[in-house]
Amino acid sequence: MTSNGASPSQLEALKRFGTATIHEAQGQKGAVDGAIRALDPGMRVAGPALTVKCRPGDNLALHYALTKLVPGQVLVVDAEGFVEAGPWGDVMSCAAMQRGAAGLMIDGSVRDSHTIVEMGFPVFSRGISIKGTNKRQPGQIGVPVVFGSIVVRPGDVVVGDRDGVVVVLAEEVAHVVDACQAREDKEEKFREQLRSGKTTVELLDLGPLLHSYGMD
Repeated sequence: MTSNGASPSQLEALKRFGTATIHEAQGQKGAVDGAIRALDPGMRVAGPALTVKCRPGDNLALHYALTKLVPGQVLVVDAEGFVEAGPWGDVMSCAAMQRGAAGLMIDGSVRDSHTIVEMGFPVFSRGISIKGTNKRQPGQIGVPVVFGSIVVRPGDVVVGDRDGVVVVLAEEVAHVVDACQAREDKEEKFREQLRSGKTTVELLDLGPLLHSYGMD
């Protein structure tokens, strides 16, 4: 089991289902600001959050967080949306991989993006900036943070792919996995019916609504 109680199989399931399905299955909640994107569209990650709060333009807290990271965790960094400096780059990505980090998500910028993509380390950020940072502010780790408008607590599960990032509360992981599977099963039946000639209007029972608008 991981530190938040989610099993490896549950994390793999969430990664496979994807962020859009998770968001819908858990009642259209947990979606992070869409400006936070993967450095490369092929990047996918799911894991419990190690939360970090940094002051804009400073990365001391990130260096400290790497000493506390448990393998499989995703660093979730509130850098206050500041994009005019890159507190994370390829050297820190190398360090994170050595520590067993599953990935990084930062509401801020990174640099050395090309090298990070080549390394295969999943990174999701609001921006990219070549500007360096200071190492003066201690920041905080292991506290609730506001990440892309969503509160993330230590141990909550974060999932990222080319569609975006979604947060699953630690205590809801099992329920969300079941809900995602139910949604996938339902959508597969829809696909079978579409291939047999049905329309989405029929399957979603949209006829009465369309009729009310005179769209017969």
